[in-house]
Amino acid sequence: MSSFSPAFREHLDRECTTLCHCWRVARRDGQTYGFTDHDRALTVDGQTFEPESGFAQSEARTSLGMAPDSVDVEGALSSDRLTEEDIQSGLFDGATVETLLVNWCEPEQFATIRTAVVGKMTRADGRFVAELESVAASLDRPNGRYLRRGCDARLGDARCGVDLGAAEFNGSGAVIAIAAPGMLRVSGLAGFTASWFSFGEITWTSGQLAGRTSTVVDHRNASGTVMLAVPSGERQPAPGDAFTVVAGCDKRFATCKAKFSNPINFRGFPHLPGNDAAYGYVSEGGNFDGRPIVE
Repeated sequence: MSSFSPAFREHLDRECTTLCHCWRVARRDGQTYGFTDHDRALTVDGQTFEPESGFAQSEARTSLGMAPDSVDVEGALSSDRLTEEDIQSGLFDGATVETLLVNWCEPEQFATIRTAVVGKMTRADGRFVAELESVAASLDRPNGRYLRRGCDARLGDARCGVDLGAAEFNGSGAVIAIAAPGMLRVSGLAGFTASWFSFGEITWTSGQLAGRTSTVVDHRNASGTVMLAVPSGERQPAPGDAFTVVAGCDKRFATCKAKFSNPINFRGFPHLPGNDAAYGYVSEGGNFDGRPIVE
């Protein structure tokens, strides 16, 4: 929270004030937006804040101790820079939101009264409601590693060590047709085996989705036709849209070994016994040759 200037404090002490709220939204991709509940545009701290969005916030509370706080911000999807497609695609998830208290008669008098992160966002009837979580909310999330059989590294990161720049892990092509919602018939990937790009990332290089990235749900090769499945809830590409795609990983030890030749960097615990082993017992006919469970 920023300090209040003497002039702003003097204004706040008056019986009649000219105050409004402004919200500065900074997305993780670097895009910045400004909105206000005032009835005209304001320029505050070098940022222009639009009035057309009709933003309004719920009651804000600040709790003592480590309890996380939240406040809801509601607005209409009326701004040309704020579209339902962007919200639905998750571009505003995790965005930082600064709430400013501003003297709209003299916009140079302002103070940051809250900094939060966009948590849950819901949409209905052309409006949206964004839940802004305080910084303390990050302390309420699990941190650290889990003991599980699957790998917990991100494919290609420093812990994984796989070089995703290699040619065998990259492909490119274009959409031929939309076979079904979320199912695309594509060209350019006939040389790759089925499931090679499942769980990978597809980046659109042309069309209305140019620059956006999403996850490949499934990769199929059937009857000489390559099919890619993408989340059906997201905005869909059009025939002719070009893309690049990177191979994916299902986080299994066998895949890490066979597909990426990287078992030494596997970040899971494949030998971890499950419930079947924990509750198992010696029985006649069992195979007890001492071989490893995972090879």
